[in-house]
Amino acid sequence: MDKWNLFQRFLITENAQISIWDFLINAAIILVLSFLLEFTYSRCAKSLSGRKAFAANFFLIAFTTMLIISIVKSSLALSLGLVGALSIVRFRSAIKEPEELAYLFVTISIGLGLGANQRVITVVAAFVLLAIIWAKYLSSKKTRQQNLYLTVSGVGLNKPALEKIDAIVQQSFKASKLVRYDETSETIETAFWVEIKNTENLQDFKNQLNEINPEIRVSFVDNNSF
Repeated sequence: MDKWNLFQRFLITENAQISIWDFLINAAIILVLSFLLEFTYSRCAKSLSGRKAFAANFFLIAFTTMLIISIVKSSLALSLGLVGALSIVRFRSAIKEPEELAYLFVTISIGLGLGANQRVITVVAAFVLLAIIWAKYLSSKKTRQQNLYLTVSGVGLNKPALEKIDAIVQQSFKASKLVRYDETSETIETAFWVEIKNTENLQDFKNQLNEINPEIRVSFVDNNSF
């Protein structure tokens, strides 16, 4: 058989026999892994909005990926057709945070692995990854810190008052950095990046500022918003 005939046979789309039992077993595994991944995302993710609604799509994505790979893996022609179809269909799902994209890649990887019938390595890798996520979540929960954008402003403040504010900031927070300073003839406004462990530091900080000037205005904004 010459190379041309061998290449033609390689391109022929044959009806690959997919074992229904293997498919059902893989679907059951995907159901379990998707549920565990959904629960993990709902509890451990840092996103504050729509976690449950977003995680509810994990099973659908993983199952669809497994179905596609199970069909096209035995045919080069179907694989090329899939590439062409994906080049036409453009996905514009809004990803708010990189963490969401990471979980989507994990979901797709589970579907790819089970679609290729690589059950052992897929299940082991999924459990190892889930264990790492939970370990990081539990460890960070004990020593969780938050970065805040702190703004202090007031009328009638002077440079000695600014020095006192800077000293109180360094004393009250684990880490701080002066990032902005605005001064007019009547007001002074300063902005810091600060790192805190608990909200008690915020109240203590506000009480110390009131001793300098009761009219001082203080605002805290999550630094991740910038």
